Order: sequence, then C-alpha cells, then structure tokens
Amino acid sequence: MERKRLEKIERLLQKELGDLFLLQTKGTRGTLISVTSVRVSPDLSVAKAYLSIFPSEKGTELLDAIEFNKKTIRYDLGQRVRLQLRKIPELIFYPDDSLDYVENIDRLLNK
Repeated sequence: MERKRLEKIERLLQKELGDLFLLQTKGTRGTLISVTSVRVSPDLSVAKAYLSIFPSEKGTELLDAIEFNKKTIRYDLGQRVRLQLRKIPELIFYPDDSLDYVENIDRLLNK
C-alpha cells in the first residue's frame, strides 16, 4: 500500500516538474528538458529527479542553471501541488544520459 502511494506522488512530481520546465524552456529555441523519472524517499523528504536535456551539449550548462534556481523551482512546485502534498520534498537533479548511452551502443553496433 505504501509503495503505491509513493508511486502516485512520484508521477505527480514528474508531471508538474515537466510542466514547469516546459514553461521555462518555451522562450529558448532548440532546448528541451524532460523529466524522465522521479524517485521519492519513503519519508517524502527528498525527491531525485532525472532530467533528459536536448541537445546534450548544453546539458551541463542547463543543469548548473537548474541547480542555481533550485529554491525557485521548489517554490513553484509547492504552489502547484500544495493541495495534494503537505510537505514539499527537497529536490535533487541528476542528468539522465540513457539516450546518449543507447546512441553510443547503436553507433558501436553499426561499426
């Protein structure tokens, strides 16, 4: 039962973070940030968000900007989910490089 509740919270946070990043990157052409998954600790104190950034060359630059604005992102997230969650978890962002990994495997297989 507890796991099902955590999964619902993870999906909610993933959707809302994705919407936030979509609004943030709407002004910049050629940049896309998607939230591939969110993992929440059982006590809801920490949420690990995995971000896929396109193009991957801008990945470190955008991840640094996200880290710099982490408090603002958490506040905006809190405004969106304030009716569903009492406690807004601390956000930790990680790059999701699974697409780069798949691309590398395809390139190696084609050689």
